[in-house]
Amino acid sequence: MSRKVVRASKFRHVFGQAVKADQCYDDIRISQMTWDSNFCSVNPKFVAMIVDASGGGAFIVLPLNKTGRIDMSYPTVCGHTGPVLDIEFCPHNDNIIASGSEDCSVMIWEIPEGGLTTSLTEPVVKLEGHSKRVGILSWHPTAHNVLMSAGCDNVVILWNVARGEAAVRIDTVHTDLIYCACWNRDGSQILTSCKDKALRVLDPRKGTVLYEREKPHEGSRPIRAIFTSDGKILSTGFSRMSERQVALWDPKNFSEALTLQELDTSSGVLLPFYDPDTNVVYLCGKGDSSIRYFEVTDEAPYIHYLSIYSSKESQKGMGYMPKRGLEINKCEIARFYKLHERKCEPIVMTVPRKSDLFQEDLYPDTIGPEPSVEADDWFAGKDGPPVLISLKDGFVATTKAKEFKVHKSLLKTTTAPAGSQPDASGEVQSLKKEVKDLKAAIEELTKRVMELESNH
Repeated sequence: MSRKVVRASKFRHVFGQAVKADQCYDDIRISQMTWDSNFCSVNPKFVAMIVDASGGGAFIVLPLNKTGRIDMSYPTVCGHTGPVLDIEFCPHNDNIIASGSEDCSVMIWEIPEGGLTTSLTEPVVKLEGHSKRVGILSWHPTAHNVLMSAGCDNVVILWNVARGEAAVRIDTVHTDLIYCACWNRDGSQILTSCKDKALRVLDPRKGTVLYEREKPHEGSRPIRAIFTSDGKILSTGFSRMSERQVALWDPKNFSEALTLQELDTSSGVLLPFYDPDTNVVYLCGKGDSSIRYFEVTDEAPYIHYLSIYSSKESQKGMGYMPKRGLEINKCEIARFYKLHERKCEPIVMTVPRKSDLFQEDLYPDTIGPEPSVEADDWFAGKDGPPVLISLKDGFVATTKAKEFKVHKSLLKTTTAPAGSQPDASGEVQSLKKEVKDLKAAIEELTKRVMELESNH
């Protein structure tokens, strides 16, 4: 008689719990836009949410401790002339956030310490280069001031944010609407899914396709995909019968999935959130009222179902807290910020442990806020692994937050046309002017020295 052995896992008993009502953010009119982005971005200082705005687009940024009812007159970030479709905080500076909009532009904003006191209308940098609305944004995980944007013009642009210029423009690869675009762990590859039913792994600097898979999911609804920590790819999509699926792929052998599992029948796109430290992936369906979570391992069937967090109300969006913002002493391994129609509700994922001591097996060294390579070096070909930090004593920034510097003299007023290098004439002119000013100053000093010498 064979006894079924239950697979050993530290995360079998992970449970989700919504916080108390007074720790929610109430009376926020979450955007009604039908767009499959998260609508929320969060870091250890702030939570940002896209909100309804008359005449243009706006999002609200709240300090994490500003819970309870939010006044209707609370200031917003409202510089876009069309609805905001995606927002994302910079991983290397908690006060910097990027936003993409229907007005075809990407804007970079600096949120003051302690939050907004008046509405922000002027961005630090405005990035223009897309010809249709911009629906996807993703900061480079290890390079400072590198941002990827993807628009409904089927173009992916990599921006050197400090210079305000489009450094790489990938405009010949995608033949249809781009559903998602993300980086791998060290930012040396990009993964995209597209309406032409293809998953592609790209070289970000050359814009060339490294690996491609046609029809990873047979259905016609949107596919989402992310890299796991060992370079494999996890995708969510739909079968021909509109059943939701999750699959794991090895891009070096893209012909067949390592595993493909059917979950349920529902129309909401499954947004995957992956934690590389625990190898747990959380699937949140837009319009669902639940979060499913799975453990990804090296052994078949590769994706192991753990449990499900269910609630009564459906989610309109979801924010995911970086590891350094969690409460380590409570064995918290993930925290989500679930958007309802009129509020934002944090949901805490916990591993039940009796001990109050630091749990080393749950918290290996994790990605910190320090970049490992500068933008110019990265575009020149240098990759940098993530700079890891220990969470043992609770994360405290030992170095000053990476200052966000914009080289005003290098900012371009125009963006390079498709397929060409950005025009450097503006940069040359400003450098020539600086040289001229320096020469004038040297002449002035020389004159004064000669006068002083003649007097003595």
